[in-house]
Parts: sequence; structure tokens; C-alpha cells
Amino acid sequence: MQNTNTKKIRFGIVGVGHMGSYHLNVVSALPTHELVGIFDARPEHAQEKAAQFATRAFPTYEELIRACDAIAIAVPTHLHYAIAKYALEHGVHVLVEKPITLDVGEAEELIRIAQSKNLILQVGHVERFNGAVMTLGKIVTEPLLIQTRRLHPFTGRILDVGVVLDLLIHDIDIVVNLVGKPLLRHAAFGSCITGKHEDIAVIELQFEGGCIATLTASRLSQYKERALTITQKNNFLILNYGSQEIEIHRQGNSVTVTAPDEIKYSQESVVERVFVHKDNPLKSEHVHFYNCIVGTEKPLVTGEADLKTLKIALDSVAQIQANQ
Repeated sequence: MQNTNTKKIRFGIVGVGHMGSYHLNVVSALPTHELVGIFDARPEHAQEKAAQFATRAFPTYEELIRACDAIAIAVPTHLHYAIAKYALEHGVHVLVEKPITLDVGEAEELIRIAQSKNLILQVGHVERFNGAVMTLGKIVTEPLLIQTRRLHPFTGRILDVGVVLDLLIHDIDIVVNLVGKPLLRHAAFGSCITGKHEDIAVIELQFEGGCIATLTASRLSQYKERALTITQKNNFLILNYGSQEIEIHRQGNSVTVTAPDEIKYSQESVVERVFVHKDNPLKSEHVHFYNCIVGTEKPLVTGEADLKTLKIALDSVAQIQANQ
């Protein structure tokens, strides 16, 4: 998604903690963005980041928003609604980290405001911009079984939500979009170990047409993995989110006999590595957001699609909490 438009937009970032700092690194290097400033609830941290990136630390997010054309929101999820609503009501385009809100009604309201004011409201489903994920959509034809795994050690970085809203929401979004058929039913299982939010979760999805998906996440693993596999009638696909690589495994039946001892060599499968254009997914996400603002692209993730993902995620959390 290369952009040739030279129009600059005035851009601000609300929240420059862990994820917000990634946004800051990307935005500061984009020629299409004028970094107006940042806001963070920790003034000293904001001043430090502002000095590092030669920008301004605003005393309130309201003042920052009023000085911008567009903002990225990277704060705890329970603050998304109020900040995004204020921005949209002041005519500012919004890129908000997932999940959009913790309440479906609030999400619907934000979407309505954005539509009524002809503004871009984009939710940060950054994995959609992973080169391998974008390529995968061109390969998958009739998935029978989809399995995803997001495993990593406990860091304590995200404490306001569990692994469903922090991690599995990526896979819900990707899988529902990939299958492209109505969801018939879903079930969720999980365990809350370190606090009140789930640290381990499994979501099972069943789609019209027979495709079944199992999504697994843990933030208590001693092993890191971000992978997706797909079983189809004639092949098996493996996607590695981290390396942005895809392998296609196809069954083979060839047998070679070597005389005179008649040693047999059996080729059970052929592995094809797919060429993937690799880039920083967050950078690609920001370029897409910009292109949507200036009208050269349509949003990759629609409000309707994001609401569908949010409803599945919130219902899954409710199922897990009900069984604790």
C-alpha cells in the first residue's frame, strides 16, 4: 500500500505507553504526517517522549484533539469511548486500538457519529496488515478446520482485559473474515489465574458450510508462538505471524525404487513456501488509515465487521466469567 499523495495531516497520539510508543515511532517517520503532539496521563513520561521526538506534550487530550486532523488512541480500553467520542464530535478522524470499546452500545454510537460526520473510525486490527495475512486471503478457498495459537509468557503489560480482548480478538477478526460465511455457534472456555481476567482461553467457532475453528491463547506460557493453520481438502497451510511466512503442504504419493537392492523412497508431502511482501504491519495500518482519510482507499475493516468481532469476543468473555 504505497502512497503517493503528499497532503499532510496534523496527527496526535493519545497515550504513549507500550503500544502508544510504537505508534509514535511509526508516525514520526511518515512524510504524510505532521506530528502535532502527544498526551499521556503521566506528564513526566509525556515530556520525555515529546523531547525524544521533537514534538509537544499537551496537558489534556482535549487540547491535543482540537489541534489535530486525526489521532491514534492507545490508552486502557475503558477510556476508548470517551476519548474517541470527543474526537469524532470535534471532526477528528480516529484510529483506536482494539477492542473499540467494552460495550456494544458504545461501539455502535461511535460508528454512528463517524458515519454522520463522514469521518474515518478505524479499529487497530493490526494483524490484518500482516503481509502473510493479506496474502492468505488469496490462497484460502474452502477451509475445513482452522486452528490459531497465541502463546507468550506473563508480562503484566495488559491488566485491564484478559486474553480474549487482548489477543484472541485478532484471530476472531481474521477467521470470521477469512471464512466469509455465517457463524452458527460459538463456545468459549478459559481460566482466570493471576487476577479477575482470563489468562488462558479457547474459543470454538462453527460456521455454515461446516468449517470449524479453534482459537487458543495464553499469557502464561513459557513458549512464544503466534501461528495459524488451515486444513483444506487438498492442502494444509501454516502461517507464522511473527516471521510473516506461509507454507503450503500438499500430499504426495510418489515412490522411487532404487535397484538392485530395491530401496524405496517415499515422498509423503510437498512443501511450498509462498512469497510474502513483508513490511511493518503498524506502518501499513497507518498508511491505510491515511489513505482512507484522503479518499484513495476504502476501510479494510468496516464498522459492521468490527461489531461482529466485538460481539463474539464480549460474549466469549461472559461465557468464561460465568464458569469461574
